[in-house]
Amino acid sequence: MESHEERVLAPLRAPGVLTEELRRRLLELLLETSSRPIPYEEFLARADEDTLAEWVQGEVRPYSPASRTHQELVGFLTALLSAYVELHRLGVVLPAPFQMKLPRSGREPDLLFIAQEHLHRLHPTHLEGPADLVIEIVSPESAPRDRGEKFYEYQEAGIPEYWLIDPQSQWAEFYQRDERGRFQHVPPDPQGIYRSRVISRFWMRVDWLWQDPLPPADAILLQIDRRRSLRAPSDRTSPGAGVALIRPPGTDA
Repeated sequence: MESHEERVLAPLRAPGVLTEELRRRLLELLLETSSRPIPYEEFLARADEDTLAEWVQGEVRPYSPASRTHQELVGFLTALLSAYVELHRLGVVLPAPFQMKLPRSGREPDLLFIAQEHLHRLHPTHLEGPADLVIEIVSPESAPRDRGEKFYEYQEAGIPEYWLIDPQSQWAEFYQRDERGRFQHVPPDPQGIYRSRVISRFWMRVDWLWQDPLPPADAILLQIDRRRSLRAPSDRTSPGAGVALIRPPGTDA
């Protein structure tokens, strides 16, 4: 006799577009079976790219859909970072939904950067091991996870750099892994500029993230790369010097 699981999964194997009803039934199945621990491979086999859930120590945990502000910010950072790392052949940038398999969980960060030397970790359905940079866009619903259990999971997994960006409160936190394997908070400099450690010579004005509308990624890339070409690697002066920066409307230069 055909099991409930087989009845639900059968349409997934058939050609055609998945309906919202089918996606709802799939998530229900995942949550039903999460009362018992399930292997990560089983979770991947059942979930598709529209399943809003993560895998944590054998348990399936759903999360809420993203807001428009969240998606616009992810789009801006994806465009900017992708263009930069592709131009300089530094690696790959992947936005959600894409799974990152860690020792105790399968997380789906908003943005991942994988350095060129770690591209072997990429599989068709997931990243096997830590990314070099993880970015989470914080919402009231996700804040306890992003600042709590994910923070310690990412630190334990050896992720070198972690950004937390909260568009609602217009606050960004940047963490870099120290020699003891712990995240240390690295604030922007007095000019409001943050410099990444894992993306070579990449810098960013934090107030770009709060502009409405967000600035064009190509214009920002020109500013970053212009200063990159003018600045020697040992020069630690502000990248704002001598560059016409895009600023929020109504602010002075």
